[in-house]
Amino acid sequence: LTNVMLYWLTATGASSAHFYYENAALLPIATTPPPELPPPPLPFGVAVFPYDVGQPIRRFAERGLPNIVQWSEYDRGGHFPAMEVPDLFVGDLRAFAAKIRQG
Repeated sequence: LTNVMLYWLTATGASSAHFYYENAALLPIATTPPPELPPPPLPFGVAVFPYDVGQPIRRFAERGLPNIVQWSEYDRGGHFPAMEVPDLFVGDLRAFAAKIRQG
């Protein structure tokens, strides 16, 4: 109930679901092939939590995101790490931001 209320009271349910709508063409069940897009020129940080339903695989991630500057794998946490393991999540964000600032 708490999770639902966070989305309801802040009116962020639609914007959070929009990510899934925009990426529907990338799902394995999509009826048309996904569009070919150039890799984004931004630095990326990836945090892998063991209980997330979608586990990224580094060699595949690097194909589409050549600018991965941080790859972290954790022993706990899932799809909502900010609520499940906030200490790991914030630490990972801070480490990534420090790498970006260093250039």
